[in-house]
Amino acid sequence: MKSIYIASSSQNAGSLLVTMGLMDIISRKIHKVAFFKPIISNVKDLDIEFIRSRYALDVSYEESYGFELSYVQMMIAKNQTDELIEELILKYKRLEEKYDFIVCQGIQKSSLIPSFDFDINIKIAQNFATPFVNVINAKGLHAECSLGVSELIETYEIDKQNILSQKCFHFATFINRINPLCYEELQAKLPKENLYLLREIPELDTPTIGDIIDNLEAKKVLLKNEDRAKLVKQIKVAALTLDNFLDHIEDGDLVIVPADRSEIIVGLLCALQSQNFASISGVIIPFDMEIHPNILALINGVNECSFPIIRVATDTYTTALNITATKAKLKSYDERKIALSLGLFNENVDINAIEARIRITTSQIMTPMMFEYKISYMAKNAKKTIVLPESEDDRILRATEIILRRHLAKIILLGDSETIKQRSLQLGLDISQATIINPLESEKLQQYSEIFYESRKAKGLSLQAAKDALNHKTYFATMMVHTGEADAMVSGASHTTADTIRPALQIIKTHPDVSIVSSLFFMCLDTQVLVYADCAVNQDPTAEELAQIAISTAKTASQFAIEPKIAMLSYSTGDSGSGDDVDKVKKATEIIKKQYPSLLIDGPIQYDAAIDKGVAKAKLPNSKVAGEANIFIFPDLNTGNNTYKAVQRSTGAIAIGPILQGLNKPVNDLSRGCSVADIVNTVAITAIQAGQIQ
Repeated sequence: MKSIYIASSSQNAGSLLVTMGLMDIISRKIHKVAFFKPIISNVKDLDIEFIRSRYALDVSYEESYGFELSYVQMMIAKNQTDELIEELILKYKRLEEKYDFIVCQGIQKSSLIPSFDFDINIKIAQNFATPFVNVINAKGLHAECSLGVSELIETYEIDKQNILSQKCFHFATFINRINPLCYEELQAKLPKENLYLLREIPELDTPTIGDIIDNLEAKKVLLKNEDRAKLVKQIKVAALTLDNFLDHIEDGDLVIVPADRSEIIVGLLCALQSQNFASISGVIIPFDMEIHPNILALINGVNECSFPIIRVATDTYTTALNITATKAKLKSYDERKIALSLGLFNENVDINAIEARIRITTSQIMTPMMFEYKISYMAKNAKKTIVLPESEDDRILRATEIILRRHLAKIILLGDSETIKQRSLQLGLDISQATIINPLESEKLQQYSEIFYESRKAKGLSLQAAKDALNHKTYFATMMVHTGEADAMVSGASHTTADTIRPALQIIKTHPDVSIVSSLFFMCLDTQVLVYADCAVNQDPTAEELAQIAISTAKTASQFAIEPKIAMLSYSTGDSGSGDDVDKVKKATEIIKKQYPSLLIDGPIQYDAAIDKGVAKAKLPNSKVAGEANIFIFPDLNTGNNTYKAVQRSTGAIAIGPILQGLNKPVNDLSRGCSVADIVNTVAITAIQAGQIQ
């Protein structure tokens, strides 16, 4: 099986959501994946643009579709359907020659003229010899209407029999947008095999600021990148005085206000900063008017607390109608909706069953995206709770929403509950599923202080000093991990590495079999994932410590299904050089070989001999590691830190880390320059580490 065909007979059924979920499964295992739509309605197809961008496909836009709808309808009207299918097969086969798997998405049957008396998607799937996935739209099913449930079951049976009767292989059916109140009834009455039920989530059908901009061709007045993902839940027209209008604003309002109503704009800005009023999603200016420069300067001067402002040429009434007509579309930049969609898909779909039916063979290629999908899948299955002490950082809040929506982990945030909730509303985030704990008000504070005191009093720690330490959120979070209130901690977005590691060393401590804590980076290159250690913690390890770093790294890599092939790096390969630094690496290698004789390891070895088969053949022809190493152990921090940064900046590799290893329970450090994606990946990796601890 090298392809799959996804289609729906009705509009807004959610074919793109299903396509994305299946793309996630396939992309975890296969490198060269193509996306193909045999028929598109417009020259600019948004689904093609979304999938190509989201999955960084190297297939061109032109290769990603067959023909425009107008051409297809003309060919069918001229009774040239066979010729049309032949042309589509030719385009499809060209892709098949270049790619390992093709995900096809059909056109909605409702887009075709009513006189068509056959299902063109099934006909195309037949000729492509690809399994068929149909998506049924359950929107409009009412909880109180049992007849609606019966009709939906009948639709499922008819669709399935139609697919089978036309000798097309039925892979699966997805019934999407189900009223949550009807979900259990449908689940009880429908078969379980190859059928997946997806609940209706109103947010996925709610347009964003980005959708409004695209649909209305609005001009940007004030707009940050993250503003595009803000939901537009209601429309309000500012036709009242400010004092009266404030009574009517709600969370998620897009307010239509003329540019000369400066008092409304300023009042909305104040409301956004106040805990007593709702947080609007943005402002739209009609009549193509421009805001007074002083008002713009005022808004720009409010740090981290402003709303997007856009303007359109239409009048107020027309603008309101156009906003109402705007449909929600998944966009590659909208990580919030993407996370929510994938969370819905993964929660309701048997991923293992899908993989088994596709029978994907694993290749040696591992792209950055494949690795990220892999760790996301492993984290979801681990089902761990991660505490994040740096709730004052917006990046942490944004990452929290994504983590929760994708079900990667349960999250505990430390800080004042009202402050965190207010800031999340200002950012347009939904983190309601997170647990929020204020350490200063926690009933655990005294207990934690006493535990810390008892463990450190022999080293001179007083009870008061222990209490003072636990007032720091990093110490409190570490104690939560130590006592089992959380499975792991991630910190460092606004703290130093020392601030993260020190509490862990004092409270959690190292594993009995490990002498030192060390770190590694997963270096995601174009087609492979390498492991670098130690690049963040140990400045100049001894031979014994270097051996321990290599052993810890091999164990960590194995947790992520990376079979260790370890290169102990030096400026010399084999016996070609000498010196204290070479001797240190040589001794460390001998220690590891003695302790773990089955481990594939070589050293001292230069980087080029470790990674390049041609160089390896000349320098170490009999080595099982040279030219194929995937774990690189650097002799000191200076070499390791500079090398990982050089590779990252010079090649565009994604560096995930530093990941700490050697502690009794997982604690991981973030770079203070980390992105939201970095936080999400680190939390996923931390959850996997926590899942490996017995």
